[in-house]
Amino acid sequence: MPIEQLFPVLVDDFQSTILPQAIQYVIFISPVVLAVMLAVFLWPLWVRYVRAKQFLSLKYTVLEIKLPKDTFKSPLAMEVFLQSLHNTADGSSFAKYWKGETRPWYSLEIASIEGKVKFYIWTEDRRKGGVMSALYSQFPGVEVHESGDYTQSVHFDPKTMKIWAAEFKFTKPDPYPIKTYVDYGLDKDPKEEFKVDPLLPMLEFLGSVGPNQQIWIQILIRAHKDDQKKLGHWFKNTDTWQDEAKKLVNTMLIRDAKTKITGEIDPKTGKIVPAKEFAKLPTISQGERDIIEAIERSVTKLAFDAGIRALYIAKKEVFNTPFGIGGIIGNMKHFNTESLNGFKPNGDVWHNRLSDPWQDYKDIRRNRYAREGLAMYKRRSYFYAPREGKSLVLNTEELATIYHFPGSVAATPTLERLPSKKTEAPSNLPT
Repeated sequence: MPIEQLFPVLVDDFQSTILPQAIQYVIFISPVVLAVMLAVFLWPLWVRYVRAKQFLSLKYTVLEIKLPKDTFKSPLAMEVFLQSLHNTADGSSFAKYWKGETRPWYSLEIASIEGKVKFYIWTEDRRKGGVMSALYSQFPGVEVHESGDYTQSVHFDPKTMKIWAAEFKFTKPDPYPIKTYVDYGLDKDPKEEFKVDPLLPMLEFLGSVGPNQQIWIQILIRAHKDDQKKLGHWFKNTDTWQDEAKKLVNTMLIRDAKTKITGEIDPKTGKIVPAKEFAKLPTISQGERDIIEAIERSVTKLAFDAGIRALYIAKKEVFNTPFGIGGIIGNMKHFNTESLNGFKPNGDVWHNRLSDPWQDYKDIRRNRYAREGLAMYKRRSYFYAPREGKSLVLNTEELATIYHFPGSVAATPTLERLPSKKTEAPSNLPT
């Protein structure tokens, strides 16, 4: 059949046979496709709704911790306390997706209100009993009581005040640990006069805050678990923190991840391949050996997802950028090392995005970031909506380094302590 006659036949056959069948097929599967599309788009909204409903139904409390005049416990005691908060349970599927249950999270806070330095812990009201008993078990001399939420007294007024809000991120990948109290020798319980506590400079700085100024430090924590999707898998979960740590160690030792046999680096691909000849052990410097030991020690401890943020709040006439902002950033560097990890402001969040004056017309963005930062601090929101930040992974040793109760070596006069030590009455008192 000539081509000019074949084409009309094919068109007629398509219109009379193929097209009606295709339309019927589309109509047949359209409910399924529509249901899948609705599930994909509406499911996250449903989860967000039930969680918001659950959060609103709960009561929360702020616990103020008053320290005794003499505290001789090392940060190891705080590490043991933090272990008691490590709860990876987030409920059954029904509880998570119908009731809105989530993994519990806590907020460890240090606030300086016009120079008065106080320690706080924010938690759900139903969990405060466990928090208080765990605190008393490790710090029997402290006094813990419910206080009003100190954040609720601050309301942003751009005409009379300024707020700088920031969140912090790591300087290196998660598996690299920060400089901890163990590196400062505090695990060996030295005498008070010989202690070098990395938290003391921060407390001294907070104690020097003047009138009409406040600085708040917030460390939000939630138990870390292996709920991250494994690369190349739809349903298999893994712990990327542990995986990255093993990969770093294997790369430094030039060894195969499965066999642990030393290989060599392929110059073309940069990957580790089996050695063609007798493998020589890689030459490792003392610094590299210390890094490997620090990483391996870090991943053996319980870990938390964490978010760290800070607010500097002051009246316009006393707002001091070098003192307030510079002091916060500078004092976070006491936990940093060049070879391992450290903290730096997250340049993608709030005021750190504004590096040049022309980026903000009449402080419109600056004021919006101030409102957002204050609101998220008050809500203690970081792991779930409305603020879902990128979590850091910190183990108990690292958390105990950046949040612990200092001993008498802390001479900050505005750090509130109990005037006397509480003891039990003698057992032989007459009755």
